[in-house]
Amino acid sequence: MNKLIPKKQWRYLLVGALLVTAGGAVVASRRSSLASPPTALNPMLQQMRSEPGLWTATERDVSVLLLDMRENNVAGVVLAPAGMFVSTRAGQRYFVGDSAGKLAGLILTSYERTQTAAFPLAVVGEDIPPNRRHLDLGLLITIGLLSAVGLQGARVYRGNGFKFSKNQSVVTFDDVIGAAEAKSALMDIKSYLKDPKGFTALGARPPKGVLLSGPPGTGKTRLAKALAGECNVHFIPATGGDFTAMFVGLGAMRVKSLFRKARKHAPCIIFIDEMDGVGRRTNTETGGTSEAEGNRIINQILTELDGFNSSSGVIVIGATNFPDAVDPALVREGRFDRKIQLTLPDLRDREALFRLFAKGVKTGGAPNYCQLARLTTGLTPAAIAYVVNHAALISARHGQRDVPMANFVEAIEVCRMGEVNGSASALTEGERERVAVHEAGHAIVAQVMNVGRVEKVTILSRGGALGVTLVTQSEDKQLHLKSELQGRIQMLLAGRAAELITYNDASSGAASDLKEASRLALSMVATLGLSDTGTLFSLDALTALNIKPDPTGAVAEAEAILTAQNERSLATLRELRGALVELTEKLVERETIDGEEVARAISNARAANESRAEASCAAA
Repeated sequence: MNKLIPKKQWRYLLVGALLVTAGGAVVASRRSSLASPPTALNPMLQQMRSEPGLWTATERDVSVLLLDMRENNVAGVVLAPAGMFVSTRAGQRYFVGDSAGKLAGLILTSYERTQTAAFPLAVVGEDIPPNRRHLDLGLLITIGLLSAVGLQGARVYRGNGFKFSKNQSVVTFDDVIGAAEAKSALMDIKSYLKDPKGFTALGARPPKGVLLSGPPGTGKTRLAKALAGECNVHFIPATGGDFTAMFVGLGAMRVKSLFRKARKHAPCIIFIDEMDGVGRRTNTETGGTSEAEGNRIINQILTELDGFNSSSGVIVIGATNFPDAVDPALVREGRFDRKIQLTLPDLRDREALFRLFAKGVKTGGAPNYCQLARLTTGLTPAAIAYVVNHAALISARHGQRDVPMANFVEAIEVCRMGEVNGSASALTEGERERVAVHEAGHAIVAQVMNVGRVEKVTILSRGGALGVTLVTQSEDKQLHLKSELQGRIQMLLAGRAAELITYNDASSGAASDLKEASRLALSMVATLGLSDTGTLFSLDALTALNIKPDPTGAVAEAEAILTAQNERSLATLRELRGALVELTEKLVERETIDGEEVARAISNARAANESRAEASCAAA
C-alpha cells in the first residue's frame, strides 16, 4: 500500500477520512431533524450552550450510552468536539468524553442501523447553531471538499504519485567476491557508460539490456550496484511487483514513468529485480483482465527498449532466478541481448567470502577459513553471510566474548541440517536405536563409495529429519560421472538397507531418501543419458516442443537402477556388518560421532573379516 500512495499523499486521505466522518454526521443530523421536530432538540442545544455544567457534572462511560440507546431511554444526543451530551427520557443528563473523536463514528453507525430514529441527534462545532440553513450549507461544503479529495486521490491512483528512487551506489567490483566471468562480461558496458561517445564514434551499438540469472543469493543485485558504482552513474532500482496495480493500464504508465526518469538522469542504470514477475507473458484466451494487463506491461517495456538510441546512456539490467520464464521477445538480440549466468562460488571464492564477512565480527583467534570453505561446498554468498552472522548469534547466546571456530562449524551445520529441535526426546529407546542403525548405514556406504567426506553423524533431530549424516564434497565439480551418481543412490538407500539387515523390516524413515534417490535415477534416464540400457532420448526435448511426455518407460528404467543399487548397498552393509553394529552402539550412547570414527569402524570390520577368512583357510 505504501508503494501505491506516497507518504506525502497520506494527508489527503486523512483529511478525506475526517470529512467523511463529518459528512456522515451532518447527514445523520439532517435525517434526525427531519424525523422529529427541530424544536424538540433546539432547547436542549441552547441549554447545553448556556449551562454545559448540567451535563459535564455527571460523566458516564460509553457503555451507559449504548445501554440507554438499546433500551430506548435516550431523549437526545449532541456530538460536540469535547464529547457527547446525552439527555434521557427520565430527565437525566450526563456527558461522555470523546476528545479524540473515536466514539462518534461508533455512535453514528449504531444510530444509522437503528430501525426507528427514536431520538434527535445533532453535530455542532463551537460556534455553529444546528439549524436547517447551516446544515444545508455544511452538507454542500462537505460534498465539495470530498470531491476535491476524490480528485486528488484519483490523481494518486493514476500512478503519477508512484515514485522510483535513484541513488549513487558505493559498491564496486572489488566488493563483489568471485563472479569473475560476470564482471568480465560487464566491462564493455562499464566502458560505454563512462565514454558513450567513444562507442558511437566507432559505430558500435552497446547492449540495451542485460539479464542476470542464477540461483537465489548468488549476488545479482550486488553485481548490478557494483556496475553503477564502477561507472559512477545513477542507480534506479525497481522490482517486477512495482508494475502490478489494481487499476488497468497503471502498470504500463509506471513503465513509462520509470524510463522517463532514467532518460532525465542519464547516464544511469535501471535495475529490475524479479524480472520473471513482469516478463512472463500469459494467454489472454483463458485469463481475464489481470493476464491482459501483464502483457501490456511487457509490451510497454519492449516499446521503451526499442525507443533507446545508442547515445541515450541508459542501460537496463534485469535479474531473475527463472530465466526460462522470461518472455522470448524481451531476451532477443537488440533488447536484453546480454545474458550473464551467475554461478555458485568455488573453494577459493568461499574462503575469500568468509574473510570478508568475518571482518564484521569479533573472532576468537584466526578461524580456519580453508576448512570453512571446504565445509560449505554448494552454498551461496548469501548463505555464507548467514553462517557468519549465525556464528556470532551463537556466541551471544552463550555469553561468549568472541566467536570461536567451533561456533562457525555449528552455524554451518545449522545451515545445512537445521536447528536441533529436541524432538529426539519424544522417541522411544527402540526408535532411537533404529535411527542410529539408519544413519550408520548412510555413513558406511558414503565412506566406502567415496561419495564425499563424512563430517558428522548424529541421531539428534535437526530440521525435519530424525537423524542426519553430514557429507561434504572435497572439491567443486561441474560434471558428475555415472559411477558417482550410482554411489550417491547407494548412500541414499543404505539407511533403509541397514534397517532390513538389522531388523528384517523397514520403516517410514526412508521416505525422503527414496524421493531423492528416485529423482536422481529418473534424471539419469530421462535427461542425462546415463541409463543401464543405453537409452539416449531426453524427455526434456518433448517439453521444449510443448509435447506432453509419457514417463512410463523412463520410470521403469529408473526403478531398475534403484533395484540394482539397493542390492549393492545391501551387499556392502552385509560385508561390513561389524562396522554397522559398532557405529550403532556409539550413536545410541553418544548421539553424535565424527567421520574419523566411521572410517575407523570400517577398518576394524575389514580387519575382522580378514582374520576370519585366514582362520577359515587355516581350518580348511
